[in-house]
Amino acid sequence: MSFEMLATQGQTTIYDSLAASIGPKIRNLRKEKIKESFYGFQHAGHRLETVAIIRDMEFINDSKSSTLNSTWFALESVSRPIIWIVGGVEPGNDYSVLRHLIRTKVRGVIFLGADTSRLQEAMAGFDFPKTVSATMEEAVEASYYMGKPGYAVLLSPACPSFDLFRNYEERGQAFRKAVKNL
Repeated sequence: MSFEMLATQGQTTIYDSLAASIGPKIRNLRKEKIKESFYGFQHAGHRLETVAIIRDMEFINDSKSSTLNSTWFALESVSRPIIWIVGGVEPGNDYSVLRHLIRTKVRGVIFLGADTSRLQEAMAGFDFPKTVSATMEEAVEASYYMGKPGYAVLLSPACPSFDLFRNYEERGQAFRKAVKNL
C-alpha cells in the first residue's frame, strides 16, 4: 500500500494505519491481507466525517473530539483553511498546546457552549473573526458566512458536550442537520 494513498485520507489515517498494522505484522499475516483491510476504511461517524461541500466549503463533523488531543489531530489533518466550531463543558484545558495549529490553520472561530469564557480568553491574541453562538444552528450559519470557498468548517469541540447535548452523537447529529438546512 502506498503512503500517498493513505496520505490523501489525512495525517490521522496515516498514524492509525501504521498503528493498526503492527499487530497483524507481529502475527505474521500476509501483507496482502493487511492491505485489503485498509482499502475500504471509512472514518467512524462523528470523527472527521465530511457532511457536505457547499460553495466549495467542506463541512466536517468531528463531534467525537471532546479532548485536546483528538482536536489537535483534527486541526492537523485538515488541509484547508479552517473555520473552527469549538466549545462545550470546558474542563480546564490548556489551549496553548494548539497555538501553532491555530495560528497556521484557523481563519475564524465560533464558540459554542454554555460558558466559553476560557476559550475566548485563549483565542484573544489571534487576529481572526470570532463569534459566540447559543445553538448549533447559529454556529453553522455563522461559520457559513465567515468562511470562503476553499475553506473547511470543522466542528471539533475539544470539550465534552453535556451543556447543550446529551452526548457527542447528539451534538454531531445537530451539526449534520444544521448543515443540511443551509
